Amino acid sequence: QLQLVESGGGLVQPGGSLRLSCAPSGFTFDFYVVGWFRQAPGKEREWVSCISRSGSSTNYVDSVKGRFTISRDNNKNTVTLQMNSLKSEDTAVYYCAARREGPAYYGGNMDCGYNYDYWGQGTQVTVSS
Repeated sequence: QLQLVESGGGLVQPGGSLRLSCAPSGFTFDFYVVGWFRQAPGKEREWVSCISRSGSSTNYVDSVKGRFTISRDNNKNTVTLQMNSLKSEDTAVYYCAARREGPAYYGGNMDCGYNYDYWGQGTQVTVSS
């Protein structure tokens, strides 16, 4: 019963916006690091963003910095990925993931990593005119 459910994906024109949400079933997010990942056809899965358990630390892959914003509301038990100025290259299946282990840091950056305990089924984001 420990499941993650992504929602908010869909079809949007270039320059548009989408807001993805991730909600758990069977547990709460407050003790978990949550990350967003994506996988485009023919490409490897890559991390997009992650957020610390408190929400005080975040990180983003360079290609989405300034356009995407990750946030969490532990009172609502949700994590959101706001995606603005979408580009065709953002087209992918987006996954959220969670892990209980706290974040690691290198330099001043939070290391999102790929070691997560739970993964969602993904939501399709298509950016096309």
